Amino acid sequence: MKSKKRTLPCLIIVPLILIFILLLSSCSGADEPVTLKMAMLPIMDTLPAHVAEEQGYFADENLIVEFLPVGSAPDRDQLIKSGQADGMVNELLSTMFYNSESPEVITVRYARKALPDFPHFYILASADSNITNVDDIRGQEIGISEGTIIEYTTDRLLQASGLDDDDYVTVAIPRIPDRLALLGSGELAAANMPDPAAALAIQSGASIVIDDSSYPQYGHSVYTFRKELVDEHPEAIRGFLRAIERAVDEINGNKSQWSDLLSEKNLVPPPLLGNYSVPDYPTAAVPTQAQWDDMLQWAREEGYLTADLDYSTSVDDSLLP
Repeated sequence: MKSKKRTLPCLIIVPLILIFILLLSSCSGADEPVTLKMAMLPIMDTLPAHVAEEQGYFADENLIVEFLPVGSAPDRDQLIKSGQADGMVNELLSTMFYNSESPEVITVRYARKALPDFPHFYILASADSNITNVDDIRGQEIGISEGTIIEYTTDRLLQASGLDDDDYVTVAIPRIPDRLALLGSGELAAANMPDPAAALAIQSGASIVIDDSSYPQYGHSVYTFRKELVDEHPEAIRGFLRAIERAVDEINGNKSQWSDLLSEKNLVPPPLLGNYSVPDYPTAAVPTQAQWDDMLQWAREEGYLTADLDYSTSVDDSLLP
């Protein structure tokens, strides 16, 4: 006699299937990648992030990193403030402005900083200016971008060389291409330019008055993320920084393989391609308390800030690899 097959009632089978589906969804959800949206200016400081993307280092950390190209710092800041972007490359002064009332962003790593062989910011003289040293700057107009690290490094570099604030005049010319053009035409006697725009100006005849290679505590840029995102996804930020570290090691170990990427991302002016020296990038670190204090003091003296901002609520090294 054949044994009778026992069939589970449909009322039992359906819930079991639903439970199985929910378990599968729960397991797969744990592996879902985190998406980070980065507001990115076309500057050399961002090269490690582009290398990390191209080499698959972000994917290795289970991250999807989307680059949102922006043409200016105000455009970048608008994306961050509106929540359309999660992170950016900026500088400590920008972080201070964000956090002037309450902590909105957290700086988590250097992006770039001045090094003895690779300056970051240059005070340059026009080829027609007859300026050959810092003393010749006295009484001259210097093109800057107000309320930025450009103005800060201008003041600090000239002060370190023995000049007082009333020894020179600064002229607000926010856009780098405009400063570059006015310097090249001789309408500006001098200007502060970041690398690699400075390299282009030098190639066109400008001369170096002073740069921050002798004062590396002043020139820098940083990776910064919205505080809300750092609080919610600290492991994603750790993964991002691990990927950046791998990219930095690869760039510093082989400078010659990034020409196509420099061109594709518009990080270097076309006339420099093939002749530009890729800088060394800093390994895992954040700006120091002393750097924060000096920039904050400057910002308060210039009237840009009034608050006494706490370093520890704006800069966090605990996420570094």
